[in-house]
Amino acid sequence: MVQFRFADGELKDLGIAWVALSVAFGILIIGPSAITRIDPTAAFRLLGFAAFTAGIGFLLHELAHKFTAMHFGYPAEFRADYNMLLLAVFSAMVGFLFAAPGAVYHPRTSKKESGLIAVAGPLTNVALVLVFFPLLAFGGTLGRVGAFGVFINAFLAGFNMIPYGPLDGRKVLSWSKPAFALTFLLCGGLGFAAFFGLLPTPF
Repeated sequence: MVQFRFADGELKDLGIAWVALSVAFGILIIGPSAITRIDPTAAFRLLGFAAFTAGIGFLLHELAHKFTAMHFGYPAEFRADYNMLLLAVFSAMVGFLFAAPGAVYHPRTSKKESGLIAVAGPLTNVALVLVFFPLLAFGGTLGRVGAFGVFINAFLAGFNMIPYGPLDGRKVLSWSKPAFALTFLLCGGLGFAAFFGLLPTPF
């Protein structure tokens, strides 16, 4: 049976990354130009929605990587990349979010194992889109939480499947082109729809 445990400092890194991504998503959703004009109470409320939904999306995405790696028998731990966290916040200020807050590190694996570990994260975000989507039928707070949850998780699913640099898409593509094509079609489609306002958004 897999023993799920956290390494020293891992929870701290997860917490710092959560806060930074919450701020970044809050800036992106409120709009950089509106930050200084929005009512402070409204801004705090929107940041709260962003923190809750981004936290769930980010944490479960990274824990999916971690648990999958541990399922294959590898020690795995999340480590924040503080430079990338700063980039996430500053990129949000110009209207786009580069969300690569860190990574789950584990020993070298086969290409198939690496691909499966990688794809677990974006597919978790797709599942969360389905969880948050029914909340859109409600008004008020629940409806707003649903809109934030759908937008943020669709964005994370699509962004992480870009086959570039340290992102999950590159590892999936290296493992299997058919698996990448199918996953990218699903995750990339959701990300595209979120970014271009084709899904209900919290804006």
